[in-house]
Amino acid sequence: MIEIRFHGRGGQGAVTASEFLARAAFLEGNDVQSFPMYGVERRGAPVTAFTRIDSKAVRNKAQIHEPDIVIVMDMALLDAVDVTAGLKPDGKVILNTDKAPDDIDLGVDNPMYTVDASSIAVEHRLGSKVAPIVNTAILGAIVRATGVVDIDTLVDVVRNNAPAKKEENAKATKQAYEEVRGEDIE
Repeated sequence: MIEIRFHGRGGQGAVTASEFLARAAFLEGNDVQSFPMYGVERRGAPVTAFTRIDSKAVRNKAQIHEPDIVIVMDMALLDAVDVTAGLKPDGKVILNTDKAPDDIDLGVDNPMYTVDASSIAVEHRLGSKVAPIVNTAILGAIVRATGVVDIDTLVDVVRNNAPAKKEENAKATKQAYEEVRGEDIE
């Protein structure tokens, strides 16, 4: 089973990203779960979303406390949330930042991947410069860093399910897939 925890802020699309990733995995023949955990339900408040993917039936309904993959959609959350809490020793961290993975110290030895999902979202007019909607861009980075689903399946899910700007969202997903940085990505 692959367990994924998304950390974002209300309005960035963490819940939608979790749902799209689960949908892509389901289309590839897996059993999935996708669910959010809200604190204060307002734009800008911290949001956590979860995705489980397995080739067998997923029966666990609890929050994910020991993720295989952690996604951070807003670097400011690092000051408010312990995003690496419970991260498995071989788990991966994917961050929305313009910094290189080697320039970030989260206090863990896990592989880190970075992508400037905010700039990609702005380039494709997803949200605004002040509040970019980074969910579809971060999804491309997740797929490249982890191989959890095929990029073509994910792009189809994005294109068919994005509530608006379908092609722009699909292009953001592909661009982030190409631009993500990490130690094992050429």
